[in-house]
Amino acid sequence: MRQLSRALATLGQLAAPPVVRLALGLPFLRSGLTRWDPFPSLSVGTRYLFESQFKLHLFGALVDLPAPLLLAYLTAIAEIVLPVLLFLGLATRFASFGLLLMTGVIQLIAPEGWANFHLYWAGLALALLALGAGPLSADRLLT
Repeated sequence: MRQLSRALATLGQLAAPPVVRLALGLPFLRSGLTRWDPFPSLSVGTRYLFESQFKLHLFGALVDLPAPLLLAYLTAIAEIVLPVLLFLGLATRFASFGLLLMTGVIQLIAPEGWANFHLYWAGLALALLALGAGPLSADRLLT
């Protein structure tokens, strides 16, 4: 029984990190792919969302995003670059932290999404911050 437990632990340590990296990166990458029309031009929808629709929910008030076009470009770039880093297992803790910060901002914009999406994204990002990229990663090859 102990041997089986060790084998399962070894399997989990090998398989879990890439699955967690994929699970966290996919929703952000999918979003990032919709932001361009084509690169380097932001889509009309992305411009509209950041300039008109996205508001921060702060202390019971709705607050406009500061520098919405700059934030739109930074978000569009981050939603592509950070997931790709995760998929490769390269700079995994950095990429996870970036997506955790993005999740926090998204929570301030869409607080109703906490139970359905944001909690899970935050949990996956925190797991990668704590555990790292795992053995099947570029990070492991570089250390």
